[in-house]
Amino acid sequence: MRQSELFGIKWRDVDLKRGELSVVRSIVFGVVGRCKTESSQKPVPLHPLLGEALLTWRKACKFTGYDDWVFASRLHKGRRPYWGASILRNYIRPVAESLNIQKHIGWHTFRHTYSTLLRSVGAEFKVMQELMRHSTLRTTMDVYTQAVAPAKHAAQAAVLALFFPLTGPVDDCVVLGTA
Repeated sequence: MRQSELFGIKWRDVDLKRGELSVVRSIVFGVVGRCKTESSQKPVPLHPLLGEALLTWRKACKFTGYDDWVFASRLHKGRRPYWGASILRNYIRPVAESLNIQKHIGWHTFRHTYSTLLRSVGAEFKVMQELMRHSTLRTTMDVYTQAVAPAKHAAQAAVLALFFPLTGPVDDCVVLGTA
């Protein structure tokens, strides 16, 4: 989900029985509005582990009514959701720093990572597009997805095996002709 959609979820949008989230609004710079695209308004599948996490979160929250924000700000007495930039600044980036992660982390970092992980576990392209809720597959593949090193090595080895059939594992020295 996009940051704007994540913070736009209300408890009424969570359907644990059907295992999905209804994404019907987004919040950009504090303004509640429509989602970015028509594809963005489709329900998001909700895995039982995430459903359990939401139930645990709900038990810890002060604002749990039907029309309350899932991520309601205590500072605003539940009338507004948390501000994504402050969550990054006060929680996510400090944890990343404590783990010695040097790269800059933004909300889109999670979308890029999710797309790449979907591809690395062999998700079908159309499934990836719909889970990312992009209107085109091109956006999913060209902008968000990167190949992971093990997949690149496996693909390269498969092509080399076409030309250098071996009974055992491919030996780099033999393949490169340096043995």
